Amino acid sequence: MEVIISNYGGGPVGVQTLAASTAEEIETIEEVHEPYLLRLGFIERTPRGRVATARAYEHLGLPTPSIEQGKLI
Repeated sequence: MEVIISNYGGGPVGVQTLAASTAEEIETIEEVHEPYLLRLGFIERTPRGRVATARAYEHLGLPTPSIEQGKLI
Protein backbone atom coordinates (compact mmCIF):
# COMPACT_ATOMS: atom_id res chain seq x y z
CA MET A 1 0.00 0.00 0.00
CA GLU A 2 2.71 2.44 0.97
CA VAL A 3 4.74 1.56 -2.12
CA ILE A 4 1.74 2.14 -4.39
CA ILE A 5 1.17 5.55 -2.81
CA SER A 6 4.72 6.79 -2.29
CA ASN A 7 6.44 5.37 -5.37
CA TYR A 8 3.61 5.36 -7.89
CA GLY A 9 1.31 8.21 -6.89
CA GLY A 10 -1.46 5.87 -5.81
CA GLY A 11 -1.36 3.74 -8.94
CA PRO A 12 -2.22 2.09 -11.13
CA VAL A 13 0.78 -0.18 -10.87
CA GLY A 14 1.23 -3.73 -12.13
CA VAL A 15 1.93 -6.70 -9.91
CA GLN A 16 5.32 -7.32 -11.53
CA THR A 17 6.40 -3.78 -10.73
CA LEU A 18 5.14 -4.14 -7.16
CA ALA A 19 7.05 -7.38 -6.77
CA ALA A 20 10.26 -5.77 -7.97
CA SER A 21 9.75 -2.72 -5.73
CA THR A 22 9.03 -4.72 -2.60
CA ALA A 23 11.36 -7.70 -3.17
CA GLU A 24 8.36 -10.02 -2.82
CA GLU A 25 7.39 -12.86 -5.11
CA ILE A 26 4.44 -12.18 -7.41
CA GLU A 27 2.67 -15.22 -5.97
CA THR A 28 3.07 -13.88 -2.42
CA ILE A 29 1.55 -10.56 -3.40
CA GLU A 30 -1.37 -12.19 -5.23
CA GLU A 31 -2.08 -14.93 -2.69
CA VAL A 32 -1.26 -13.33 0.66
CA HIS A 33 -1.11 -9.52 0.65
CA GLU A 34 -3.57 -8.59 -2.07
CA PRO A 35 -6.65 -10.52 -0.81
CA TYR A 36 -6.23 -8.96 2.63
CA LEU A 37 -5.83 -5.42 1.28
CA LEU A 38 -8.79 -5.90 -1.08
CA ARG A 39 -10.98 -7.18 1.76
CA LEU A 40 -10.12 -4.15 3.88
CA GLY A 41 -10.84 -1.82 0.97
CA PHE A 42 -7.30 -0.41 0.82
CA ILE A 43 -6.62 -1.28 -2.81
CA GLU A 44 -8.58 -1.99 -5.97
CA ARG A 45 -7.59 -4.17 -8.91
CA THR A 46 -8.16 -2.48 -12.24
CA PRO A 47 -7.29 -3.58 -15.78
CA ARG A 48 -4.28 -1.23 -15.61
CA GLY A 49 -3.02 -2.39 -12.20
CA ARG A 50 -3.46 -1.97 -8.46
CA VAL A 51 -4.76 1.38 -7.17
CA ALA A 52 -4.75 2.71 -3.61
CA THR A 53 -8.16 3.81 -2.35
CA ALA A 54 -9.11 6.82 -0.25
CA ARG A 55 -9.39 4.44 2.70
CA ALA A 56 -5.70 3.51 2.31
CA TYR A 57 -4.68 7.15 2.42
CA GLU A 58 -6.83 7.73 5.50
CA HIS A 59 -5.38 4.65 7.23
CA LEU A 60 -1.84 5.92 6.63
CA GLY A 61 -2.76 9.44 7.77
CA LEU A 62 -2.10 10.92 4.34
CA PRO A 63 -4.22 13.51 2.56
CA THR A 64 -6.46 11.94 -0.07
CA PRO A 65 -5.64 13.25 -3.55
CA SER A 66 -8.35 15.16 -5.33
CA ILE A 67 -10.25 13.68 -8.26
CA GLU A 68 -8.24 15.86 -10.66
CA GLN A 69 -5.07 13.97 -9.69
CA GLY A 70 -6.49 10.73 -10.95
CA LYS A 71 -9.16 8.18 -10.19
CA LEU A 72 -8.21 6.89 -6.77
CA ILE A 73 -11.59 6.56 -5.12
